[in-house]
Order: sequence, then structure tokens, then C-alpha cells
Amino acid sequence: MDHNITLISTIAAAFGLALVFGFIAEKIKVPALVGYLFAGIVISPNTPGYFGDLEIASQLSEIGVMLLMFGVGLHFSLNDLLAVKRIAVPGAIVQMTVATVLGTIMAMSWGWTFGSGLVLGLSLSCASTVVLLQAIESRGLLESMNGRIAVGWLIVEDLVTVLILVLLPTFAVMLGGVDATKDAANPWWMSIGITLLLVSAFIAIMLIVGRRFLPWLLLQVAGTGSRELFTLTVIASAICIAFIAAKLFNVSFALGAFFAGMVMRESHFSHRAAEESLPLRDAFSVLFFVSVGMLFDPRIFVDEPLQVLSVVGIIIIGKSLAALLLVLILRYPLNTALTVAASLGQIGEFSFILAGLGMSLGLLSSQGMSLVLAGAIISIAFNPIAFGAVAPIRNWLLKYSALARKYENRDDPYAELPMNTESKFLQGQVVLVGYGHVGKRIGEGLMERDIPFVVAEQKRELVQDLRKQGIKAVSGDAAEPSVLIQAHITNAAMLIIATPDLFDMKSVVDTARTLNPEIEIVVHARTEDETILLRKDNIGTIFFEEEELAKNMTHHILNRFNNKTKTV
Repeated sequence: MDHNITLISTIAAAFGLALVFGFIAEKIKVPALVGYLFAGIVISPNTPGYFGDLEIASQLSEIGVMLLMFGVGLHFSLNDLLAVKRIAVPGAIVQMTVATVLGTIMAMSWGWTFGSGLVLGLSLSCASTVVLLQAIESRGLLESMNGRIAVGWLIVEDLVTVLILVLLPTFAVMLGGVDATKDAANPWWMSIGITLLLVSAFIAIMLIVGRRFLPWLLLQVAGTGSRELFTLTVIASAICIAFIAAKLFNVSFALGAFFAGMVMRESHFSHRAAEESLPLRDAFSVLFFVSVGMLFDPRIFVDEPLQVLSVVGIIIIGKSLAALLLVLILRYPLNTALTVAASLGQIGEFSFILAGLGMSLGLLSSQGMSLVLAGAIISIAFNPIAFGAVAPIRNWLLKYSALARKYENRDDPYAELPMNTESKFLQGQVVLVGYGHVGKRIGEGLMERDIPFVVAEQKRELVQDLRKQGIKAVSGDAAEPSVLIQAHITNAAMLIIATPDLFDMKSVVDTARTLNPEIEIVVHARTEDETILLRKDNIGTIFFEEEELAKNMTHHILNRFNNKTKTV
């Protein structure tokens, strides 16, 4: 029996080497993604020894792109974006523009065409979803304001990149590439019009029909009780919709899969869909990164070291500085600016997708692809260092720079209560930290009973909306003493903490008790371990979600049985 099967040998080599290099990467505190790229480099035609089938690898990578974009759509939250829209939307667009312009000018100075330079610039402008989320989650920043801003910024970048993926084939000929739309006889404006019409038709169908059909389909399949069938439904939806989008609507696989995930999020089973599809998504994502690594030519480090350094400079320094300045201009603190800058100083999967599309359209050479890959490998490897440097850099700047101290403690119109605030909100009031799902319900209960309260919330946009509703609120992190002082914690009767972060919780409690030793404290806990720890520290009255749910259900059950006993 012949075991020399190209597909199987390529997959076996890809997975085996990805495991080895991914493990090594994690051990040296570098994202596993770097290891996957190195695995691809090892089996690429550009390195000696065994090399995999590049054509097969590229087809497998297309599946990886579909499932990656499906996952992005499945986790896409319009509410998260709207919560930070005032900083995320302008910030992401301006930063991408700056990076694209810098990349284009740099490439044209090397003698490249405008089209090649534009594709290179666009590839350097978008950060990696995988790297960013991993970095933020590992540092417990996902639920923080800084984390939300970084994620919202990333969502805008993803949406803009998806739009670019749709429009780039239409503009390819104008930019000096090959015609991918098969409409060479049509004028450029007609080609763009047809493309936009087809894309709009696809989006409309997905939002009108798909938004109802896919959640309904998941409901029906979930009703069968078959886990295998449910997983198959999720994966089949992602890949089939992406394929249909490409064939019928001339839409990229990426956009089709993204919308499949986005409309599936409307289902009550979206979390289960994300969990069930995760193993296969991760597996093909590994193959995607390995296949990208197979396109990389390591000789670029020897042949064009200055070009590599220039690309890395734009990614790590240019993008980070642009993000830093934009956040400061938009009147956010220095800490937020440094965190966002560190988050976005890298490139990843979207850059590879854009660069790959550029190559297929004849706009980007293999040298350009190698430069993008070199920039990605170095910037991803450097990203943990950038995150680790945020706190030391902030402390150093605050110590030696008056300008930095000014930006850290800048005037924020929402950082303190208005001068005309009634006295009942300044003395004997309730201070409510966090206005999420729990905090909002507590606030509504307090308003029903006409109990005065002041909200301390990190989301400036939310504070602005609350004030429009007549609710007293201050903007900022309650772990900072100045925020509680502005909420008049000194004279408050009660402090309610409805945030999920345990570390911030302890800081808030310590500050509150320092300023008001007699204050009553009520805390919302999300896990049993957290509850035990908080009660051990005697922080205050602790309400644990599951415990309170069990008490209420028990109370309801006992009341029903007591009534039945009385009737008997």
C-alpha cells in the first residue's frame, strides 16, 4: 500500500512541527502563533530538507481563513463596539490610514509601484485578533476599560479590513494588478458598482433571511439532542455560506464566513456554537499559520535587512506612536494610551490574508509577502515585552515628566459631579461602582424607591448617557482614590460594588474604608472561590450569583408547597 499521499504527509508534517515549535514558543513566553509560522518555514520550499505541498497547504489555509473569520463574527458584539465608539472608530481609522501611508511611501521609495506599496501598507495597518485577545486575557484586562477600548479598536480594524478585502479585487487593474472579477470589458466605475451591489445583496440576504434562518436551524438541530449533528451544523454553515458567497455574490470567503458567524450570534445557542466549533477552528487556524509560514523566504533577513527593519519600525513604533497620540488627543489618560499602543503594535492573520490576496491579484511580490511575515514574526514576539513595559514606562514618565502627569490627570468633564448637584447625592447617598447588567438592575431598584445614588463607571460614553437620563455619575476607575472622592464616598452611607474584577474590588474597598471607615459595603461575587476569599477577608456583605439563585428558587418552591399544604 502506497503511503506517499501528499495531503496526509503535508498535514502530518504541519501538525507535528506546529506542536513542537508551538510548545517551544509558549515555554519561552512567546505566542504559539510564532511557533506555527516557524513550522511552516521549516517545511517550506525555501528551506532545505522535506517540504510540503504548497498548493494543498494554500487550500487548507482557505478553510482556516473561513473558520477564523467565522469565529471573529461569532464573537463580534455591536454593543461592545458602541460602548467605546467615540474612541475606537476614529482611532482605528486614523491609525490604519497613518500605517498605510507610511508603508506606501516607504515601498515607493524602494522603487515599488503604488499598488504594491498600498497593499504592503494595508497589510501593516491591521493588528492580530488572536495575539491581542490572548495578551489581554492573560493579563486580566478583558473586562477593564482599557481592554474594552483595545478590543473595540480591533473590531473596527477588522471591519475596515473586511471591506478592503471586498473592494481590492475590483481596484486591482487600476492599481497595476490582474483582473479577478472577469469584467475587464466594463469600465472601472461599473465594476465597482457591480461589486458593491453584489456585496449589498449578500449582506441584505444574510441580515434579513440568514438572521432568522440560522438561529432557527440551530434551535431545530439542538432539539435532536445530537452533539455531533450540532457541531456539523455550525461548521457546515460557516463553510457553505462562505463558498456560496464567493460563487454567487463574488464575495470573499472571509466576508461570507464573517457574516455567517455574526448572524449565528443572534441565536441563544451562540455560546455553544462557539464552543463546539472551537477545536476544528483552532486546528485549521494552525494549518493557516503553517501555510503562511511556507510562503516565507528566510533569506529576506540577509538580502534586505534594512527593509525588514523599516517594516518592523512601522509596525512597532509607527503604529504604536499613532495610537498613543490619538488616545491622548481624544482626552483619555496616559495609562489607557500606553495600553492601547502596546496592544496594537503587531500584525497577524488579517495581514497574511491581505498580503495573500495581493499576491493572487499580482499586486504584491513574494518579497513583499516575506517582508509582511518577517514583520509579523518579530512584532508578535516583541508584543509581550511591549505589554510588560507599560507599567515601568508609565511610572518613569509620571516621575520625570510634568507633561505626562498632566495627561494622566487631565481635566475630564465627566470625572466629577456638576457644581449644581443636589445635597442628597453628596451626603448619605449610595455609591454604585459599575453599571453593567447587575449594576443597572440595582440602579433601577434604587430609583424606584427614590434612594439617591452616584454611579462610578469606567466607560465615559456610558457616564455621558447616564447624565442625559438624569442619573448622577462620574467617569473613571473606582480603584483610583480620586474617582471615589469625586463620588463623595467620604459622606456616603453605602458602597455597592457590581464589577467582576476581584483585584479592583479589593482596591476599591481599601480606598473606601480609608476615606469612610463606617461605610457599609455590599459586593457582587461571580464565583464560589471568589466568594470564599472575600468573606474570609471580611470585606462586607457578599452576594454570590448561584447562591442567591438557589435561595430564591428554594423560597419559591417552599411557598408553593406551603400553600398546597394549607389547602389540603
